[in-house]
Parts: sequence; C-alpha cells; structure tokens
Amino acid sequence: MLSRALRAPLGLRGWPAALSRAAGSVRNSSTGGSRRRRIAWLPGDGIGVDVMNAAEVVLAKIGLDAEFVPGDIGWHFWVNEGNAFPERTVQLLKSTDCALFGAITSKPKGEANKEIRPDLRGKFTYTSPIVLMRQMFNLYVNMRPCQAFPGNSLNFREDIDLVIFRENTEGLYAGVEFRPVARALRTEMAKYSSAIKKFDSIADEDMAVTLRLITREGSERIVRAAFEYAKKYNKPHVTVSEKPNVLRETSGLFVEAARKVAQDYPGIKLQETNIDAQCMLLVQRPQDYGVIATSNLFGDILSDLACQLVGGLGFAPSANIGPNYAVFEPTHGSAPTLPKNTANPTAMLLTVQLMLEWLGELEKAQRLRSAIATVIREGKVRTADAGGSATTLELARAVAAKL
Repeated sequence: MLSRALRAPLGLRGWPAALSRAAGSVRNSSTGGSRRRRIAWLPGDGIGVDVMNAAEVVLAKIGLDAEFVPGDIGWHFWVNEGNAFPERTVQLLKSTDCALFGAITSKPKGEANKEIRPDLRGKFTYTSPIVLMRQMFNLYVNMRPCQAFPGNSLNFREDIDLVIFRENTEGLYAGVEFRPVARALRTEMAKYSSAIKKFDSIADEDMAVTLRLITREGSERIVRAAFEYAKKYNKPHVTVSEKPNVLRETSGLFVEAARKVAQDYPGIKLQETNIDAQCMLLVQRPQDYGVIATSNLFGDILSDLACQLVGGLGFAPSANIGPNYAVFEPTHGSAPTLPKNTANPTAMLLTVQLMLEWLGELEKAQRLRSAIATVIREGKVRTADAGGSATTLELARAVAAKL
C-alpha cells in the first residue's frame, strides 16, 4: 500500500462551484485543509488489481498526502461470504473522504448462484457492488469524459471532446425486478395499464419485469449538473438523449424536467435527440457534441460507444459524485480473461486525475494530465490494445517518469 500519500478539460479542472451545489460539495468539508485525507482503496477483481497497482506507482511519485485504506470488495467475497460488498467495507467508505475503485466482476443470477460456496447457496442474492455503492451513497452523477489525446493512433477523430452525464441511481438499474411475475402483481398492474393483459397466457415463471424508475428530482439534478459544466466551459449546448416517442412516461418525464432546467440557462441551447439516433450521430459527427445528459442504462451504453471513438475502454475514466462522497473508477470492467499485467492503465490514471481535481489538488492533477498526454503523444510506451507491447506497470512507470 502507498506509503504516502492541455486542453480543457478532461475532468472539471477545478470543479465549478455551481456544479458543487448541484452535485453536492465537491470537497469534503470535514477535511478542512488540516486533516490528512483518507481514501478507500478498492482494487476489486481481475484487471482492477493491476490498474490499481499502476495508480499506486503514479500516486507515490506525485506525492499526494493521504492515507489509503484497503477495503474488501469483489467476487471472492461473494463466493466465500455471500456479499460482494461486505458491511465492513460500507463502514470503511463512511469513514473516508472518497474511494478509488479498480473493477468488479458481475455475473447473471444463475452463474452467481452456482459459484457461491455450497453451504451459502440459496441464502443470498447477488447484487453488483458498484450499483449498491452508487445508491447507498447517493452518487447520482456519473461523469464520463471522452477526449481524443493527440498522437493516439486509435482516435476516430482528433477533435473529439465530450462528456457524458449519466444519471447513476435510477432507471433500469434501480433494482426493482420481479421473476417470476406473480398473478397478484399482474392483477394490480392491470388496474393502471391494460397493456399487461396481453401477456396473460405467459406462465409466471416464464416472465420477468424490471421497473424503469425515473423521478423528476433525479432527472433535474443530472441535467443541471450537465448545464453547470457547459456554463463553466462555455459549451454552446447540452444534448439530452432519451426515447420519449416510445417510452412516453419515463423518458417523457426526463425530457420535461430537462426543459425546465434549461430555462435557468438562457445562454445554452438544449438539444433533444432519441437515444438510437444519438448513437448514429456520435459515429457520424462526434465533434458536434460536447455535453450529453441521459438516464442510467442509456448513459452506460452511450459512454461505451463514445469511449471507443477515442481509443476504447483503456482510455475511459469516470467519476461517481454525490452530495457527500465520491467514488472514482475506470469505465472498464474486470476483464478476467486478460493476462495479468497487460491491461492499459490509462483509464485508471485519468481517473486518478479526476479524483485529484475533486480533492482540489489542481496542480497535481494538471501535472498528471500532462504526463499522460506526453506518453501518449510520444508513442514509445504502449500496451497491446494501442499496438505496443508494454505491460501495465511499464506504462505507469513511463507516466511517473514524466511527472
């Protein structure tokens, strides 16, 4: 464990004060400038461990004064304890200022039940730890920057510079699901929507329902965060991407809330697109989009598409921000089949930059940003996904050498 702790902007380069009001205090007020920061250190599964090792190399060199406190999270704890996000880790997060998180392995219900220890089988239900974390700590802003670094041969275009604001706690990830779908539930649903009756012939056990839960408050606050970002960085418009022509109630409410928020920002144009068309438009002309706001699942899908335009998941950081806490993680998953120490750590190093910015360590964040950009531009040290042969740690050391 750690012994110590170019162009605008990859993150928020000093988070806007107005956004801090929309997304909560961006610096933990309890730090007060005098107490040494405590940061939860959560490697997780697979390449999460490798990229966190890379983060350790860079953080040691950059000299962040912080205590990094390791926490238990991931598939091992599901298999052996029936909980991938143990209560002791929940309490750890409550005692820290923020968390740095590697990656997590999540599997479908059936596979999860097969892999848990036999004596625990049937006693627990698997839930993704990162989804639980986002809901438990109200981390409703998931900010996913996608920017093209000069010199990256994987760039679709050199002028891509967009940030996706994904609502992080609601939608289809709210966790309200039913399988089987009991007749009593169907009868109750039919009182409010006759559409459910067309499935009357389907057996309970052959049917599943996931609730897409959208609230006015949730919609307004994620859209406001997007507008505050656009205001800070002189972006001419915010694009809200949903599907109100089909999902009339849920996407309809989201768009309605967005229009209300937009009235508070007369100098910034609100653009509205359907999510399927937006995927096409991002491939056609990604340079036309700077800030996109959307709901949970749509944001998850759209940000994966967007990051591929700037090199793939190895270049995709993210920040989960709430009123009183933040969790920083690369967008990629645990990639369990990838050989050890071969993953591209750039996404994690950019994630560290986002964390430094949120903590107010702007000079350190800019130094790290410049070091990453220099290594990419020079092209001498690249991992396999970028056409090179460097290991995870070799790339991290190359970045550290530029600090």
